[in-house]
Amino acid sequence: MSNPPVALVPPFTLETAILKVRKAEDNWNSRNPEQVSLGYTPDSKWRNRSEFVTGRAQIVQFLTRKWQKELDYRLIKELWAFGGSRIAVRFAYESHDAAGQWYRSYGNENWEFDETGVMHHRHASINDLAIKESDRLFHWPLGRRPDDHPGLSELGL
Repeated sequence: MSNPPVALVPPFTLETAILKVRKAEDNWNSRNPEQVSLGYTPDSKWRNRSEFVTGRAQIVQFLTRKWQKELDYRLIKELWAFGGSRIAVRFAYESHDAAGQWYRSYGNENWEFDETGVMHHRHASINDLAIKESDRLFHWPLGRRPDDHPGLSELGL
């Protein structure tokens, strides 16, 4: 008999915070804007770089634009800190533009969740570094990062 799934709702424990971060990473690696938007409340508020987004419809529009420009997107998130209904993560993703220039984008996010575990605030600060294709570190097939693929700390990021 298997154990029931762990509820990923506040207040977070180390175990549930780590699982929540991985679930978010998996969701974003789907590159499906509609699916990703369901992880956020209907009136969710984002700050992503210098752009402000409110609600699921704007999240879908934002992510659709993002993944039309950031091709072959692969993301790794790692728990940084947590407490109560908040989680802080650091992340890196690799993608390339239409001209074939690869980038590694580094950042931090601050998340806040409602009592059902759906995110209502997301604040993201991100920096982009142009890299050579030979410097890429994220080589799994598009989609979910395999469980045996190193995380940020293991990659020295």
